[in-house]
Amino acid sequence: MFRGDGGNETKRVVVLSDLHSGHRSGLTPPSWQYQDNEDDEAKAKYGEFQRILWNWFAKTIPHPVDTLVVNGDAIDGKGPKSGGTELLTADRRAQVKIAAEAIREVKAKRVFIIKGTGYHTGRDEDWEEVLGDDVEAYHVASHEWIDAEGVIFDFRHKTSGSVIPHGRFTGPNRAAVWNGIWSQRGMQPLAHVYIRSHVHYYSYSGDAQKLVITSPALQGWTKFGSNEIEGTNDIGFLQFDCEGGTFKWQANLLDMQFMAARALPA
Repeated sequence: MFRGDGGNETKRVVVLSDLHSGHRSGLTPPSWQYQDNEDDEAKAKYGEFQRILWNWFAKTIPHPVDTLVVNGDAIDGKGPKSGGTELLTADRRAQVKIAAEAIREVKAKRVFIIKGTGYHTGRDEDWEEVLGDDVEAYHVASHEWIDAEGVIFDFRHKTSGSVIPHGRFTGPNRAAVWNGIWSQRGMQPLAHVYIRSHVHYYSYSGDAQKLVITSPALQGWTKFGSNEIEGTNDIGFLQFDCEGGTFKWQANLLDMQFMAARALPA
């Protein structure tokens, strides 16, 4: 796809979102994982998931990575709605260390952090600012535009979801329309690629002028998802290779068959 002016170098952009580090099914480095000999059945189950997700993540990250964008909800927070019962640790400083270890695994030359939802990352504090300091992020912001060899990305964490499959495209496409209006006023760069997260499913739409994506998450089962959410979700991350104002992209998705539900005997 032709997009705009750009140089002759290729720049790789990797996008992670919704790590929810500190949650028992969030992205968890080995030193924080439940052990494989846990007597507690639930811990053993989540420990297996933690190892599968981490090993896949570490193996699948492409190298080299020029720019890493962490598009919100890097930590899980204190989990008040479930009484903290789903947490590896309720200490947000420890959660930041878990997320930082995951970010360093990517070995990116430059890191951007986009702020997530206050419920997870702090309403009174801003723990993604602390995370940014820890990983020496280039920039931490709520809404950011990034130019990768002439391809303009528009990043923001939150978008609206939908309980109907075809409604999933409404929220992120609305964001693209608003960007066009702001751009006409000279207040925002006009983007070519719009990335939103938060909803934990991968979807995309677009036309000759734009690509709109909701990113997969890096978190598995949650009580909220099991009790409240109707619809599919996806685990993985995005990568883009940009050159001369054009780009190629792919979604790296974890095969989730090992998580498939089974019918119980009557």
